[in-house]
Amino acid sequence: MAKRKLDGVVNAVHYNPDGQIAWVRAYLRRGPTFSDYVMLDRQTLIANLKSGKNYLVGERVPQMASTFEVGAALRIIEKDDRQIIVSGDKDDGSTAGRDHLEGAPVI
Repeated sequence: MAKRKLDGVVNAVHYNPDGQIAWVRAYLRRGPTFSDYVMLDRQTLIANLKSGKNYLVGERVPQMASTFEVGAALRIIEKDDRQIIVSGDKDDGSTAGRDHLEGAPVI
């Protein structure tokens, strides 16, 4: 099975009090390697996901450069004219209209 192209790895997330993502800390692909971590706000993350970029939740392996332990992919769910960002395959309504990145540490 071929590897999927990886455009970014979300390392941590910060939520607003209403449950929406305020920003994420992520590593972005820069050619054959990855950037230092950058902060992406919710709108930028949504725009990147809608443009077809592939982001996963994960963390960098210490002293292994661009090697990551990755988990679930991020995706957008449209619910009642709202966009909800989730990771993993769950879309059973358990997020209750709130963004949820399973496996990403909350800052």
